[in-house]
Amino acid sequence: MAKIALVFPGQGSQYAGMGQAFCEASADAMSILDLAETKSGLPLKKLCFEGPMEELTQTVNLQPALVALDLICLSAIKDQGIEPHAVAGHSLGEYPALAACGALSYEDCLSLVVLRGKLMDRDAGKNPGAMSAIMGLSPQEVAALTEEIEGVVQPANFNTPVQTVITGARDAVKSAGLLAKERGAKAIPLKVSGAWHSPFMAEAQKEMAEAIGGVHFHEPVCLHAPNTTGQPTGDPALIKGELIKQLTSSVRWVQTVEALLAEGVDTFIECGPKNVLSGLIKKTAPKETAVLNFDTPEGLDKVLQALG
Repeated sequence: MAKIALVFPGQGSQYAGMGQAFCEASADAMSILDLAETKSGLPLKKLCFEGPMEELTQTVNLQPALVALDLICLSAIKDQGIEPHAVAGHSLGEYPALAACGALSYEDCLSLVVLRGKLMDRDAGKNPGAMSAIMGLSPQEVAALTEEIEGVVQPANFNTPVQTVITGARDAVKSAGLLAKERGAKAIPLKVSGAWHSPFMAEAQKEMAEAIGGVHFHEPVCLHAPNTTGQPTGDPALIKGELIKQLTSSVRWVQTVEALLAEGVDTFIECGPKNVLSGLIKKTAPKETAVLNFDTPEGLDKVLQALG
């Protein structure tokens, strides 16, 4: 029997038309999107189904929209009786992962991400920054490299053994990219509206800490791997504390995958739009690991067939 981890994507996986197939096929799916619209006060159905991409991709719109689709996928796979051994999410995806393990209700999950989107959008406007993907160096090498640079720059996402995204002040990120190139790596500037997972999100983090502190976290029904540690845990107090740190801390995704593999996970199922996380997992996990993904009813059928 497969030992399954459900994983949830964050910003960057969106596309116009996402969620439409599920909402046309399922009243439950539409009710989740309705709930997200109510919580956000935004026209999420129109944005998800029709776009335009420029509006959908705005952080304040994207965060509740994407989490709604992640939750729709979660609800659909749970309806099929799939019980994961563990869950994890990448950045924003940590919130639906917390719903997947039962630590957060759907209502609290959506309320928090609506606020998160607003605060991050605000702070990105106040403190413009930059992000860049460094290809060809280990996570440890990139972390050490950023410490050599003057100014605000640090790892944002440890995505694979040879891909780490850095974040911070524009000049510092540029300098770190040039240093990485001198050491034989590639540095690819990313089109982002803010320096996510950097000290520039400190004000947003402070307000999120207050909001998260006021929410009850339930005992998880399976393991959850926080972004900040990458280490699976079932302690709701620890999970809550690490979520509070998330906005200014690195996403330890490669460490998360390695820890879940050490837990005996042999099947990863990405629940949400596109297959960004599936691609990252395949670059870390052994070839025999099953890595599946879905964001439509047809895609879920294929996942269930693969599971046998």
